[in-house]
Amino acid sequence: MTRRSCAIYAVGVISAILIIVGVSLTASQAFRKLMHNRLKKEIVLVEGSRVFESWKRPPPPVYMEYFFFNVTNVAEFLAGKKPVVKQVGPYTYREYRYKDNVTMVNDDKMVSGYNTKSFVFLRDKSVGDPTMDNITTVNIPAWAAMNTVKDNYWKATGLSIMMTTTKSELFTTRTVDELLWGYEDALLARIAASKPEIESTFGLMYKKNGSNNGEFIFHTGEQNYLDYGRVETWKGQSQLTFWNSNQSNSINGSDGSAFHPLLKKNERIYVFTPDLCRSIHMEFEKDVEVRGIPAFRFTPPRSVLASKEENPANEGFCVTPKECLGTGLLNVSPCRRGAPVVASFPHFYLAESKYAEAIGGMSPERTHHQTYLDLNPTTGIIVRANKRAQINILMTRVSGIPITRGINNTIFPVMFLNESVVIDEASAARVHKLLSIVKVVSNFPLIFVALGLIMLLILIVLLIRERKEKDNAEENTSYSPVNEKEKEDPQNGSYIGLTPKVDAQA
Repeated sequence: MTRRSCAIYAVGVISAILIIVGVSLTASQAFRKLMHNRLKKEIVLVEGSRVFESWKRPPPPVYMEYFFFNVTNVAEFLAGKKPVVKQVGPYTYREYRYKDNVTMVNDDKMVSGYNTKSFVFLRDKSVGDPTMDNITTVNIPAWAAMNTVKDNYWKATGLSIMMTTTKSELFTTRTVDELLWGYEDALLARIAASKPEIESTFGLMYKKNGSNNGEFIFHTGEQNYLDYGRVETWKGQSQLTFWNSNQSNSINGSDGSAFHPLLKKNERIYVFTPDLCRSIHMEFEKDVEVRGIPAFRFTPPRSVLASKEENPANEGFCVTPKECLGTGLLNVSPCRRGAPVVASFPHFYLAESKYAEAIGGMSPERTHHQTYLDLNPTTGIIVRANKRAQINILMTRVSGIPITRGINNTIFPVMFLNESVVIDEASAARVHKLLSIVKVVSNFPLIFVALGLIMLLILIVLLIRERKEKDNAEENTSYSPVNEKEKEDPQNGSYIGLTPKVDAQA
């Protein structure tokens, strides 16, 4: 075997090996599994991990927007007419959030912490000055007080007298700043004189600036990557006590700040929200892209706030069998000290149409009122999110309080909020780098296949050249006549010259 033949043989063997190895590794997804196992080990809530510091102090800026519904026909509504409201906002605040008192617990299998938030007003992102702009809206302290005595005529009569002496009406006009961060209420002050546990100051965000909503204990994700960020307990409880079934009282999912890597489109993700006093689930809606990062959009389906008739699993959220609201509403009075507060999506989005139709000025739209999370499926990182919720008051006639006599039962909107975040450029660059590494390593077997194909092309070229040179050699060694006489010889080209015989005697 010549040296060239050996080279051709070697190239063929190497080509075959590379292609077979590459195809085998690609089919088995060995490198992809290796990379995924690496991600599962690195995306954990422990000191020194890739995500721990950003989990404690998220770098992307978070904005909280507040939109109020200013009532324009109070007198007509009290007389039984349809209320009309006008949306005013946004009043935008930069939200600074971080995990405080972070401690490893349960033999380092879990981590505890407090979600602390503070807010700074941003005038350039707002429609006006919250300390100057007035809003006419439901007098929530008065309705909260009425709700506690609605089943007792004599207590209701006493409260009516108290409301008259303190000049507390069913609606109030306050500045945005007062409605959010608190004001001294005359009726609450009167009640607090005999009930010290009652706060005399009321505000939708009262005592929520620079504070936390209780201790969380989270799973680190080391034992099972699917448990990454999952809430184990809140305020020392693994089950809530607000609702009427174990399923409704379950604490499921994360707190909304962390989601496990390697997400799939067909899975539900769960989020526990103390503001709603319950867990909700989200489902995949569509593929999106944020700053060049691919993401899955998850959003709460209609069934989350569906009526018990539409979704029997929600029956546990009924305060009483008589106080079971329709689709799109959640009565959160059990965790709001009895105040008749009802949560919904903004403008009653995903709710029964009768609720939006009962209020002039409502216009539910998916684009502006949908809650969603855009999560990168490989890392579970939030690349964009909008959490939107509306606060409403359940208004009913109360026997013993004459000023409610002309009111029709109404779910009255007060305000809605939009808590939003988009991944910043620096964080996006880090995610891009990580995704590039994952892609290269996962597709590494294709390099073997590509090299094998290149070697195969080289083999084909060598074989073609070998064939051509062999053909040329055969042509050069074939027989050819040496002279004209040979050409004319009829005896197969053989010419034998005979020498005349010479007589020896001559």
